[in-house]
Amino acid sequence: MNQTKKHLTVAIAGASGFIGKALIQRLQSDHNIVGLSRSAGRESDGVTWRKCDLFSLKESEAALTDCDIAVYLVHSMLPTARLTQGRFDDLDLLIADNFARAAAKNGIKKIIYLGGLIPEGDMSLHLRSRREVEDALGSYGVPCITLRAGLVVGANGSSFDMMKKLVERLPMMICPKWTSTRTQPIALSDATTLIANVIDDQELPARAYDIGGPDVITYLDMMKSTAKVLGKKRLFFPVWLFSPKLSRLWVRLVTGAPMQLIGPLVESLRHVMVCKDNALAERYGLKTMSFVTSLEKALRETKPSSKDVSSSYPQTGLTKLAQSPSVNIVCSVQRLPLPPARNAAWVSDRYANWLIQFLYPIIRVERDNHGSLKFMLKFGLERWSISLLELYYAQDRSSPQRQLYYIQGGALLSSKAAAKGRFEFREVLHSQYVMAAIFDFVPALPWWIYKSTQALLHLFVMWAFKLDLKQQIKNPR
Repeated sequence: MNQTKKHLTVAIAGASGFIGKALIQRLQSDHNIVGLSRSAGRESDGVTWRKCDLFSLKESEAALTDCDIAVYLVHSMLPTARLTQGRFDDLDLLIADNFARAAAKNGIKKIIYLGGLIPEGDMSLHLRSRREVEDALGSYGVPCITLRAGLVVGANGSSFDMMKKLVERLPMMICPKWTSTRTQPIALSDATTLIANVIDDQELPARAYDIGGPDVITYLDMMKSTAKVLGKKRLFFPVWLFSPKLSRLWVRLVTGAPMQLIGPLVESLRHVMVCKDNALAERYGLKTMSFVTSLEKALRETKPSSKDVSSSYPQTGLTKLAQSPSVNIVCSVQRLPLPPARNAAWVSDRYANWLIQFLYPIIRVERDNHGSLKFMLKFGLERWSISLLELYYAQDRSSPQRQLYYIQGGALLSSKAAAKGRFEFREVLHSQYVMAAIFDFVPALPWWIYKSTQALLHLFVMWAFKLDLKQQIKNPR
């Protein structure tokens, strides 16, 4: 194995998270670090920060300029706008697709992704999403190396923090069936060491590798160990029921973690999360840290809790913006079936022609020679009309696999919108699906009226169009 130590430029998506921060400390002495963030660019501690909204392909392309390696530590289980229409797995898939496209355009040598251990058989939506992200990151020719991990034990990690707070705040716990599930946690320092080695390893084949510590342990045993290290006497009463709804509720009440974060994680706890092997640790001669040792280290380094019980959970720039009542930003993402031998350009054309008929005569849809769309409300024997929305076809940013429109006019678009809203159709996962997505749309209607009218109409239209595409697959013409 030929490992050459040299200064590379490493871009880290998710650099402000607890793993990202630890990885920056691990890599700083050996490489140039570019941290991707939604905040304005800044220089700090030898890190170059670049403003990047991963939902924007254009910003993702700019953020990866002049980088050699890209590390992907992103999961989008929290809201991305004041109104988010779409499942977290669809949001995750779309931003991973953006990242992979941007990496390919910039000639990135390899992508390193920290994903989740994949169990045998059926998987929860959370783990299926992790698996899809792996596929998406490798979709455009850039070698993708995935490190699959279970619980990463480190200070201020969201999953670790939930477990710690449960033990701290509950003198007695009724432990549902999932607490007896076996898992193989890994220390944060071991995970970052392995990522650092993979960055430098020029001969490592691009595939998925399981990583974990030396202990295979149940969640119940982890909580017992946590109580012992904290010096807390706790009573645990196992019950043989698996109740995700009840578990989500009590974890939410006790820890204050966002329900959007808790739900997918709890659903995944029924799976045995154990490494098939530990090939990377063996390759690099790493003796991984025991769970108790990593637990003690994490507790020593954990910052004192804030009075706000939810403050320790990840809040990206997106989430902070989403919670601002003065910014009515809308994000809507729907996964649609893609008929065989068709592409996003065909879907876009089909949508325009279908929409003209579907909304008639209530709303007229006009399409010009350049492909732009205008939604008109006509009345008074069509002597008067109001332009509701105008979608400008961005030919220079479109391709047969991605069709982009800018939302740039109409009575339903707020004049206070700071950025151009976008609407697009995009192929993902080697053309298995096409995503219909709206980003940065700021409605003109009062918020409560918009949510109960225009927002619901959009979902209904996309649901009806999805049925049309399914019919096209069933009875192709």
